[in-house]
Amino acid sequence: MTLTFGTTGMDRATEAAIHAAFQEANAACGNRWVLTGDDSAEYIVVDMDSLYGPMSWLKLHGVGRKVIGLTTAKRSKTPYRLPKPISADDLTVLLSEIAGEEAYESGLVDNKSTPPAAPRPKAEVAPVAATEAAVTTDSPPARTPPEPDLQPAAEAEAENAADVATEPVVAAVPETKPGPTATQTPRTLRGWLGARGAQRVRVTAKDGTTVLLDSQAGLWHGPKELKSAAPCFSAEPGAVASETLNEADWKAEVAKLGPAQPVARLQWLGGLLSGNPTHGAFRLRKWPQIEREYPRHFRIATIMMKSAANVADIAQAAGVPEEEVRDFINANLATGYAVNAKADAEAPQPAPAPTAPASSRPASGVSSLFGRRKK
Repeated sequence: MTLTFGTTGMDRATEAAIHAAFQEANAACGNRWVLTGDDSAEYIVVDMDSLYGPMSWLKLHGVGRKVIGLTTAKRSKTPYRLPKPISADDLTVLLSEIAGEEAYESGLVDNKSTPPAAPRPKAEVAPVAATEAAVTTDSPPARTPPEPDLQPAAEAEAENAADVATEPVVAAVPETKPGPTATQTPRTLRGWLGARGAQRVRVTAKDGTTVLLDSQAGLWHGPKELKSAAPCFSAEPGAVASETLNEADWKAEVAKLGPAQPVARLQWLGGLLSGNPTHGAFRLRKWPQIEREYPRHFRIATIMMKSAANVADIAQAAGVPEEEVRDFINANLATGYAVNAKADAEAPQPAPAPTAPASSRPASGVSSLFGRRKK
């Protein structure tokens, strides 16, 4: 999805400054935007502090254009506000917010709108998996087609056995039809994300929240608002129940819950809720998918795209609590967008491709001689 951006109602110096900031902000947002003229742009910046700015806004508002008010005031009559002085960071946050809203309102929630996650380096997976095992006895892998198995078979079987021993079946969960291969392990949604093999399962929280997971297809069905699926990740005994479904039951349940969504969103949420400790400096490999329900993540992502930093420094620069930064980092570690700077620097680099020695290359004179003889 490409969005158009323009400017009007301002002097040339202000317009040039916005265009320069746009180039940097658009690159940080994955080049989702196109700079065009004010007559055809979907989103237009108007200098509300200039003499003709308010008049331009009224004209654009009358024809249904979406106006971004450039102003020193803390509030603006326009739907969107860009503060003065002009900053590429502020524009990056604004463009990302608008792009997220457009994708959400258009219903572009599929595999194409959310890119597949890259696998995490081994140095990152080990400490994360060890911490999560102490809480839920399951660790979600990063999604790559096909999904890699991050746990040895013996360890996975031992964890599944421990899960059965410690979490009894809850009778309060609504009665359902078990499929021919019904099972109660692993019980949490985090556990099913980390399980091996092709499974179609229904995970139901105590409050009635339901998520259907098709691990083979890499898709899930459930609440449109990602935050609403959080109860299915609960590790408290009796908080979640689950079972595998046969073909008939699966189709019936899917019809109730709406269109499929990419499993990477669930992996992201699982990382966000993991509560894993974060030590050292982190950075983003590329601009991540920002969920509309977490608007302050735009500011965190903007800081992490500039350079690697620890949680405290990121929180101070973004003006958000450290806990929110920690959760954001864990979410993007789970999907491969974030990386520990030290672990990334210590990772072995690929060897350069070998080149033929100079002695094995034909001399230019010999090549020319044979070329002339063929003629």
